[in-house]
Amino acid sequence: MNRTTALTAAGLLLMALPLAACTSSKPAETAQQAPSPAQSPGGATAAPTGTESSIPAPQKASKNYNLQFIQGVAGDEFYITMQCGIQAQAAKLGVSVKTQGPQKFDPTLQKPVLDSVVAGKPDAILIAPTDVTAMQSPLNAAAQAGIKIVLVDTTVKDPSIAVSAIASDNEGGGKAAFEAIKQLNPNGGKVMAMSVNPGISTTDARVKGFEEAVKADPKFTYLGVQYDKDDPATAANLMGSALQKDPDIVGVFATNLFSAEGTATGVRQSGKQQQVKIVGFDAGPNQVKDLKQGTIQALVAQEPGVIGEYGVNAAVTALEGGQVTPKVQTGFTIITKDNVDGEAAGAVYKSSC
Repeated sequence: MNRTTALTAAGLLLMALPLAACTSSKPAETAQQAPSPAQSPGGATAAPTGTESSIPAPQKASKNYNLQFIQGVAGDEFYITMQCGIQAQAAKLGVSVKTQGPQKFDPTLQKPVLDSVVAGKPDAILIAPTDVTAMQSPLNAAAQAGIKIVLVDTTVKDPSIAVSAIASDNEGGGKAAFEAIKQLNPNGGKVMAMSVNPGISTTDARVKGFEEAVKADPKFTYLGVQYDKDDPATAANLMGSALQKDPDIVGVFATNLFSAEGTATGVRQSGKQQQVKIVGFDAGPNQVKDLKQGTIQALVAQEPGVIGEYGVNAAVTALEGGQVTPKVQTGFTIITKDNVDGEAAGAVYKSSC
């Protein structure tokens, strides 16, 4: 992994849009840590803001441990790509892994899945909690049962129950999204965010980073955030209603895959493709299609495969009695229409492993 200095995520995005370069933000290593075995495609690299760390791969496991991966929601390409990273690394280390998840990003649906997994007494659970509060108690119980917990993507209020918490630089990504909208709308205007539900650590952080960046620029007016319950159809309806109320909206930050998909649909249905600039977080096939068609102007692609790989590394290291990095923050790649079929192609999420 190359080391770079003095580049912020926002600055990277400003360069990425006009230069059509594949730009990736990467976690920096400490002196005690090995370089990341996974790389994003090409381009400059920079450390994300906040925690900077990585989890090196341990030696092959001494036994075939039983790992369980509980997704935030089944069928989401972000979690499918994470599953691919988990499965590949589990095979390398000689451990078994099973994946399952709720049909919606909802703690009332995820908790029964977790309870069932805990009853099976696995060695470790990798999980993307669907709510910072609601999933705390069942995860406490899992940890008390002697199961190693690794938080991937999202977290809970007290992450100390986990051996490691691994996620993207979400506030930095939100700020970078505003910089893209700002560049596309240099005269300013009204902007908003489209997100999932309040109480989700990752998307809340993205909204926070975006909101702070907007409010720091007097040319822009922040209309707030709408919540679509991780449903593209709901996001489309909310976007249509927002444009009826404020027909002069110039930019939208969609904080996850389904939010971006629905926001793009709502803008198309309103006939505002030329006016409303959308920057989406995540890079599934539908988002890439919208990017190529010009409905979405930029995508902030996370590194779900890397998160999954690091999650397996953390679980196996803990099970083998090793020391685990407690908090890991991965980077992201900026994808534009100009680089999506070139250097950034490898950052697009997978629909299957």
